[in-house]
Amino acid sequence: MRTANPFTGTESRSPGLLSLQMRRRVLAAGAVVLLLLPAVLAFLSGGFFDKPRLGAAVTAWALVGVVAILSPRPLPSTRSGQLALLGLLLLTAWVIASFAWAPIGARAQDDAQRLLLYLGFLIAGAGLAREPVVRRWLEPAIVLGAVAAIGEGLSERMAPKLIHLTSSSTAAGRLEQPITYWNGEGLLAAIGMVLAIHIAGDPRRPRWLRSASAASGVLLGLGVFLTYARGALGALAVGLVVLVALAPDLRPTLRSIFTIVGAAAVAALVANGLSTVKSLSTRDPSEGIQMLVALVALAVAAAVIAPQVPRRPIRLPSLGVSRPATVLGISVALLVVGGLVLAATEGKPEGTSPVRGANPARLGSIDSNRYRYWEQAGKTFTHNPLIGTGSGGFQVEWLKVINRGDASGDAHSLYLETAAELGIVGVAFLLTFLAGVAGSVVRLYRANRAGAAGIAAGLAAWAFHAGLDWDWEMPAVSLPALLLAAAAIAWSDEPGPEASRSAVPRAGDTALPAVPIC
Repeated sequence: MRTANPFTGTESRSPGLLSLQMRRRVLAAGAVVLLLLPAVLAFLSGGFFDKPRLGAAVTAWALVGVVAILSPRPLPSTRSGQLALLGLLLLTAWVIASFAWAPIGARAQDDAQRLLLYLGFLIAGAGLAREPVVRRWLEPAIVLGAVAAIGEGLSERMAPKLIHLTSSSTAAGRLEQPITYWNGEGLLAAIGMVLAIHIAGDPRRPRWLRSASAASGVLLGLGVFLTYARGALGALAVGLVVLVALAPDLRPTLRSIFTIVGAAAVAALVANGLSTVKSLSTRDPSEGIQMLVALVALAVAAAVIAPQVPRRPIRLPSLGVSRPATVLGISVALLVVGGLVLAATEGKPEGTSPVRGANPARLGSIDSNRYRYWEQAGKTFTHNPLIGTGSGGFQVEWLKVINRGDASGDAHSLYLETAAELGIVGVAFLLTFLAGVAGSVVRLYRANRAGAAGIAAGLAAWAFHAGLDWDWEMPAVSLPALLLAAAAIAWSDEPGPEASRSAVPRAGDTALPAVPIC
């Protein structure tokens, strides 16, 4: 068999027990398990609780063992890839070290278990993402997992007399199953929708896959709406902006965006008029049938329109600056202007949640109880800026707040909670991890723009939402992002001309060079 120095990537031959063909089969099987794991956790309360989380961690580290034994290049050789793994490793070690001063040992242990899962998953992913099955099915697998999860949640609304899912009083009619948290459900749908739009607008993909992805995007868009999660809508917007900025094939990407988003918006309008679908406040089977018929019709229309090939090519005028800089610059300008307009019209946002439950009126408000979480996290950081209160310690600090409204133990922001609980040291390790992932995406983009666009868009959606909610504590929504990060690390590590090839073959499995950006 071949063995490798994991840091240099150089290979040497040594006798082995498995043939080359058998090793490839085992690695391919491991890659399939890797792709399926996030979707499986989605149906186990998002992997939030001990048993599914520990089971997933054991699976991830078993895959690390498979990669270490059978893969010729188990670890990345690029600095950015090594930096990402090192950052996550140090963050995990620091969380474990914080047991010494953490006020609640059980919460610190939960955080450590979760990080061990993430570390094992990222290491295994970086090794297995080189497998052909991952190259072909990475984005479709994430989309399929999101469709399965959102589809289960919608099933009760389509057939309210036949299907009864567990619901919580706090959800108040918002789409929450099977993840059990509506905001996490919304983020999973948003990431899946961004990737579905990318696939549908990618001319390198087989036509049938583009059509299926377009249809899936409509269902996921309806799922985003029915969670009534403003953060998920923001994450979707961020992902689409990055996709427009980076996708090498602008016209089919825009066609895909307008078709799928438009069809999903129509589906949302239909759902808003049907109380059974909107909030489950009634259980009228006829309303479920109406929604199902409308959803199928819209999905079929999107599947037909999105992959259409234009008869006449359109040459866009040169702007003299790169499209990424133009799109991102305009987006930032619009964000600033929008913020000023909101400040002028609504004044200072309130630190309380807007309209509760399944009500579209809440989507137009910027009020949120998160401001109070973030304020307390900032105060906690200033009290112990170097090492923080210890992992899981924010809950103690939050309980000190008078008239807090709830007993949540989370700061609802990965970045602020890390600062409060792990201090400057923890933030440095988190930023090291994020910088390594970002560097891998940039490296991949320079070599393969088509392969990097979807990865960057999905990661941007997750990174935005992670600053607004406790996504880090929900493996079902963070593992898809780590899967994209692992792919960026692995694919940016390809030597020679392979790095410039598209990670996605056309129908017939013929890979083409990446198309220059418009």
